[in-house]
Amino acid sequence: MKVFVTGGAGYIGSVTTERLLDEGDEVVVFDNLERGHRQAVDPRATLIEGDLRDASRICRALRDTRPDAVMHFAAYALVGESMDRPELYFDNNVVGFVNLTQAMLRADTNAIVFSSTCATYGQPERVPISEEEPQRPANPYGESKLMCEKMLFWHQRLHGMRTVALRYFNAAGATAKYGEDHEPETHLIPIVMQAALGRRPSVSVFGEDYDTPDGTCIRDYIHIADLAQAHIRALRANVSGAFNLGNGNGYSVREVVETARAVTGKPIPVETAPRRPGDPPRLIAAAEKARRELGWQPAFPDLRAIVESAWNWHCAHPDGYAA
Repeated sequence: MKVFVTGGAGYIGSVTTERLLDEGDEVVVFDNLERGHRQAVDPRATLIEGDLRDASRICRALRDTRPDAVMHFAAYALVGESMDRPELYFDNNVVGFVNLTQAMLRADTNAIVFSSTCATYGQPERVPISEEEPQRPANPYGESKLMCEKMLFWHQRLHGMRTVALRYFNAAGATAKYGEDHEPETHLIPIVMQAALGRRPSVSVFGEDYDTPDGTCIRDYIHIADLAQAHIRALRANVSGAFNLGNGNGYSVREVVETARAVTGKPIPVETAPRRPGDPPRLIAAAEKARRELGWQPAFPDLRAIVESAWNWHCAHPDGYAA
């Protein structure tokens, strides 16, 4: 297949591009390189530099390449930033999505796998979280993704577009070539890796008095290679709708730090900080639907394997992609 990957210079998009190419697909990456990295684009892919907010640019790119399907990763994804600058998120994530789907219709590209998020659920009523859980986002980032999911529903109903929304929990880890490099970095595992490498003085633990076994928040971590494989299975399968992607196992902040200490052999200093507003004690996925309908099974469910892959990549790329 010819697959058009928006945001293919980013963390998840780069690994998915790599895996698509490994399976023999032709890949066109569309990215403005604002928050992605040129070095993260697999050299076997065709790179088109462009911004989804430029309607004519994305229209021309899809018209010229005529892909069989789109995988859409291009979005801003910082919760805190979305609370400070909601207009930025609705412009990039929502307006950009409108431009993309309009261009797809004009190019007769009739299938899309959409990178969504568990942030569409907000504060869940039940854990593990199933796809039937009410979607009540607690921040503009989650709201922007939910708006795109709703548009997908109508494109499928009115235009016959095949649409899949994959709601991630906590993406983590790396492949041998591609890993996590954000500025600023807000995700726990790369922050822990930076502390182990001496690139930051300590790891902040936001709250130690939650109703969890060790008092710190519990999250569901999923290896980036497993996320990529789920996208490819969604592309190949004759399915539509929304699917949660997670391991179904929860690990606390303390467990992540202790695992990283064991993997790296480094002390990794920790500082206790106040709770962050809106942080739920537990976020764990119920991902049985993806297992059942996509035939997807995480290959790296163990936290140690996830941390080891991240550590190997960060040791090889201590400055991220900057070098």
